Amino acid sequence: MSAQHKAVGDMRLGDHLCLFFDNDEERRSIMADYVRDGVRAGHKVVYISDAVGAPDVLGWLLGEERAVPGAELTEAMEAGHFVVRTAEETFLASGRFDPRESLELMATEIDLALVQGYRGVRIAGEARFSLRRWPGTDQHGDFERMLDEVFMTDDLKAMAICQFDRRWFGAARLADLESCHMGRVRVNDYHDDGTLRITPIFGPPGAELAGVIDAATRPAAERVLESISTRTGLLCLDLGGLTDCDEGGLRLLTRADRPDLGPDRGLLLRAVPPVIAERLRSSGLVALPGVSVEDAPG
Repeated sequence: MSAQHKAVGDMRLGDHLCLFFDNDEERRSIMADYVRDGVRAGHKVVYISDAVGAPDVLGWLLGEERAVPGAELTEAMEAGHFVVRTAEETFLASGRFDPRESLELMATEIDLALVQGYRGVRIAGEARFSLRRWPGTDQHGDFERMLDEVFMTDDLKAMAICQFDRRWFGAARLADLESCHMGRVRVNDYHDDGTLRITPIFGPPGAELAGVIDAATRPAAERVLESISTRTGLLCLDLGGLTDCDEGGLRLLTRADRPDLGPDRGLLLRAVPPVIAERLRSSGLVALPGVSVEDAPG
């Protein structure tokens, strides 16, 4: 089992990764970036949905914020560069799920796309169909293992993300399925310069900070925090990965809720390391209106 957690924007041809999710917005963010990057890279993108058709998948990817340019994906779908199929029409064409038959169909899809001039193929599959007790779906684990072996082949011009909803799959089943993949995919970072990393979190919405906030990294932190604080009434900053934070950084963190945006703003500082928590208290910054602090577990 791989411990690798790769940002979706860092995926390369040959990757076969799993996405375990229990937050639909996090999943949408990852898949929107995956599809958008594929279209822009000249890849054919094949999305295998559990049940819904192309218009619904496209609308879901775009979301209310239109994180993916609508015209770009609509044009890609019309041109056949971005294709949505249901799991039933993909895996049960013969009336039952057959792992080897499914692998052959996938290999044919990849070969055809390369002949058509695509630089690669991106596959994204929703796996909840495997719980529907369709004929043969008890072999879904075997399919994932065989698929992983195929993706380990040298110079395979394809990549894949297999999506598993934690609300449907049990922990033991997920552990087995993870062993059938090269690692997990995660959301792209807002910022990572090797000293400070800022990563989106979705439940509650906000960001996870790791590394050091100092004079050198503070400008980048400020840009990110100001951009994300406009999107939610409650902003959560998980500071569990911070190893140091100077006084300017502390002031930045405690005003990241942007109180000027309205009275319902709120800021939760979560998993605050002991040293940083003490600095916040001694400076009086935790007494600011709307600021709550949760210390890191002992």
